Amino acid sequence: MITFILFTTFLVLVFLGTPIALCLGISSLITLEYLPGTPPVTLLVKSAVTSADSFPLVAIPLFVLAGEIMSQGGLSARIVRSAYVLVGKYKAGLAYVNVLASMFFAAISGSSPATVAAIGANMIPEMEKAGYKRSFSAALTAASGITGVMIPPSIPFIIYGVAANQSIGKLFLAGVIPGLIFGIGFMLVARFVIKDNMLPKSKIQKLNEEGSALAAKGSGIRDNAIWALIVPLIILGGIYLGVFTPTEAAGVAVVYGLVVSLYVYRNLRWADMWEILRKSALTSVVCIIMVVMASSFGRLLTLQRVPVDLANFIISISNNAVLVLLLINIMLLIAGMFMETIALIIILTPILLPIATQVGIDPIHFGVIMTVNLAIGFCTPPLGANLFIATSIADVKLEDLIKKIIPFLFSMIISLMLVTYIPALSLWLPSLMD
Repeated sequence: MITFILFTTFLVLVFLGTPIALCLGISSLITLEYLPGTPPVTLLVKSAVTSADSFPLVAIPLFVLAGEIMSQGGLSARIVRSAYVLVGKYKAGLAYVNVLASMFFAAISGSSPATVAAIGANMIPEMEKAGYKRSFSAALTAASGITGVMIPPSIPFIIYGVAANQSIGKLFLAGVIPGLIFGIGFMLVARFVIKDNMLPKSKIQKLNEEGSALAAKGSGIRDNAIWALIVPLIILGGIYLGVFTPTEAAGVAVVYGLVVSLYVYRNLRWADMWEILRKSALTSVVCIIMVVMASSFGRLLTLQRVPVDLANFIISISNNAVLVLLLINIMLLIAGMFMETIALIIILTPILLPIATQVGIDPIHFGVIMTVNLAIGFCTPPLGANLFIATSIADVKLEDLIKKIIPFLFSMIISLMLVTYIPALSLWLPSLMD
């Protein structure tokens, strides 16, 4: 009865368009009314304070702030030019540049929508000038943006690490190879479908001419974005060598981003900081409130033995790890189409992690599986945040974009299967920390 009230209230609020954080908090509060003992408001407040008192959570607003500083400081444009220096000369070169630039920027922002917005604003107009159809460029940008939650620093990995009580440093390392696999997959798809996604020859300018425009402000990586590209080396190197924790690494990234943006590239002024702080605060508050409100929701699920019962149900179907992971993948892919990634990680981790560990899945590996699954939801309607951002930047119809992104979705599913069933892809780098 308690579980029914909890989920029914939550789903009703979701369908009414209530923000997810409020859905979690209100449904928990209403359900607590039916439990004897401590007043529900007291329980909710105690649970919220306990969950908020977490040192790793401090990394979220700091990484968000670092990404916003570096984006406003002109690093995204320099990353695009540097990516062109590396791969722009090849056939489908600007498509490769789009993917590579997204992967570079992912190592700064930790956010998929932020990656799409930053790279799309630079790449979509340039690709159209070079003869690519706008809808294809937007689809490629939306797809490439999901590497923003795989390649560290990743905000979803931080949330999972807190929810599952796992090492955030190991999760960061675990996402590197899967992020590279997805990026390579997108490049291959772009290469094979390029002929059907080019404008008539009469409208196509030479790629080399457009490429020289991209690289006009610098002659190579050294002149363009070397200061941006060493950010992940500082973060991962510092964590791996034990110089600082992931939370402290976030603070280092903020200071580093300020120094580079203000005094090296000089694209940022102190007067810009108020707007940067405002945007960062809004993004961070949404994440933190969801974590805080979800603590009571998760506690109620545990009290009602929902994780245990669901685990027993799935294991009763099969205790084969291959089949269990397939069922979990299907569940996560469907869930990611309708709900926000961070909220789902908070809600589903305490439910699904016991099932995964019961069939012998490493918690770090499972964190990558969960994050990759839900990241695909950024590119699938009806939620599809990356789709809406890309359509806004490219000024194309959503239905046209969806048609063009279908080949990339097939690539995502293949990459997901590789990550799911080859644990070494996720666990090799973290094993170096042991």
